[in-house]
Amino acid sequence: MNELKPTKMTRCFFLVFFFILPHLARTQNNVQPGEFITEPPTLENLGFEWYIDGDDNRNATVKVEYRIAGSGGEWQQGMPLLRIGDEHIGRAGIDYTTPHMFAGSILDLSIGTEYEARFTMEDPDGVDGEAVKVVNVSTRAEPKAYREGRVRHVYSQYYEGEKEEPHYPGLVSAYNGSKDTKGDWYVVSEDKVQPGDIIKIHGGLYQADLMNYPNWHNVPFDGTYWFTAKGTAERPIVIEAAGDGEVIFDGQGAANLFNVMATDHHIFQGLTFRNVDRVFDAGRKHLAGASNLTIRNCRFEDVGEGIRTEYAGSKNFLIQDNVIIGRDDRFRLYGWAAHREGLIPYGTHLMDSYYGIKVYGSGHVIAYNSIAYFHDAIGVSTYGTPEEEQELKAVSIDIYNNDLHLQVDDFVEADGGVHNIRVMRNRGVNAAENGISAQPVFGGPAYYIRNILYNIPLGGALKIHGGVPGLTAYHNTFIAENNAGARYPNSNFRNNLILGTDGPTVVSSLRFLTDYSVADYNGYRPNQGPDSPENQFRWLTTEGEEAEFKTLKEFSKASGLEKHGILVDYDVFEDLQKPVHALKYGLPSPVYHAVDLNFKLNPKGKAVDAGVVIPNVNDEFNGKAPDLGALEVGSPAVIYGARGLDPDQEFYR
Repeated sequence: MNELKPTKMTRCFFLVFFFILPHLARTQNNVQPGEFITEPPTLENLGFEWYIDGDDNRNATVKVEYRIAGSGGEWQQGMPLLRIGDEHIGRAGIDYTTPHMFAGSILDLSIGTEYEARFTMEDPDGVDGEAVKVVNVSTRAEPKAYREGRVRHVYSQYYEGEKEEPHYPGLVSAYNGSKDTKGDWYVVSEDKVQPGDIIKIHGGLYQADLMNYPNWHNVPFDGTYWFTAKGTAERPIVIEAAGDGEVIFDGQGAANLFNVMATDHHIFQGLTFRNVDRVFDAGRKHLAGASNLTIRNCRFEDVGEGIRTEYAGSKNFLIQDNVIIGRDDRFRLYGWAAHREGLIPYGTHLMDSYYGIKVYGSGHVIAYNSIAYFHDAIGVSTYGTPEEEQELKAVSIDIYNNDLHLQVDDFVEADGGVHNIRVMRNRGVNAAENGISAQPVFGGPAYYIRNILYNIPLGGALKIHGGVPGLTAYHNTFIAENNAGARYPNSNFRNNLILGTDGPTVVSSLRFLTDYSVADYNGYRPNQGPDSPENQFRWLTTEGEEAEFKTLKEFSKASGLEKHGILVDYDVFEDLQKPVHALKYGLPSPVYHAVDLNFKLNPKGKAVDAGVVIPNVNDEFNGKAPDLGALEVGSPAVIYGARGLDPDQEFYR
């Protein structure tokens, strides 16, 4: 027999097989670091993105450390960045797949302070490129008036005392720097406000006659005040109450009161607004929008919307310490179906109010606001597929320490957010449909941390539609079911309390689309009502099949989730009763008041020391381990809503 001799072609084949193919496989699994992005900082939080190639087996990680810049102190550990990539979002014509990257935040930092942050990318298959990034970045400082700014005074038409100079017969005149500008002269702007100027509005009622075009308010017919000047970070333009009495702008039923879409670095503070559909029109999609807008210590009454921008270029809003009161029913909790049930007569509006606050863009802070009687209290615009330009994406948005009462739909909607949406330490009592919505978020992470939600009879704690990757829920107290019906990938639930209210639904639905989602160390109270299903835990198997389980133990064994999860009941609290569940969809639920509810844990209850350590989230826990839920035993009291209000009094009465 002739001996087979390798040809040139076969030698090439063996060369490829033994040397090149293993190398190709390695370059697919090892990670290749790409562009690193520092998102716009907020007052207390920092967000980061790190794009990658490779890592097909998704075992790369990014370790996060931080310290005050120049301190030379020890590095503090942060949460690892979230691995994102290939999760699909589809709804309302959206067809979006997340890019391969890492993203995440460093939380609860000091205001106006420079930090040094170090990110270390690791992969058992190797890192092909720069594995360590060190960046210096500062949190924002709160904007403040320029000390040397020119001061202009505005007095109500009803004021009869002495007036400080220079004074103007209305806000339009003061902003444009022209007097005697009624009627045809109202657009005259001979000495318009400059960066650093301060307009002080003295106490009184400011109420235009919209049908009288020579009226000194200079807002004929539409009732809108237009602001178009540009301040700077060091010299913002300030419009504020003078401190000699309440300043009330009555919109007289106008559609829009303050149009600030063309502004930059404006501060509005200490003012009261009422009787208007939308108070601040701050941006429209693909048209124009404000940046660096501050609205604080204001009061909104009888309004359809408080503040809205849906412009992707809007940046760095600070909406803080406001009381915002809408027009929806103050005594009954209705859902979307109220008309079908005949509870609201036909011919009336389904929604008398829409959003308290709605934003898009980046770097926004919505904190310590008290909001009641809207369809939704706070939301990120349901914008659709994110813009391609980095500076136009909805990233680095903070929603924290707000007090939210009686919403027709949801307390907070993260819809449309892309990366680093941080919903933390909010208290919501009475929402008909859902607590926190994400439909969808375009990659995440969307952090839901230490929120308290109570009485959500028609839906559940979370509204999830369209995919919603990157949902990260830590240390929440949900007195409502987590029964989201949609399927969602790449999510993480730890240290939450989820207590059913005996409604006709499951207490937990973890319909994870990816096997790299996590749920563990959570406490559940299954529903036990007469119409509650026997199987209380729902799971989506790796084969995509629906599975339901009667007990947490059975669920954990089948899914591999909740290996440290526990069953709890209402005795984990000092003194908290479950809300009465409205069993029929659309019927009004009883209305509860936060001042009557005690969400503190029983120090001897099962939720104490039952959690797991999460860096930069519960570092300062007491006892042997972190407690479950929003409130750690022995920790300082949390402030919800506008600071300065009496925490023992309802803000909405």
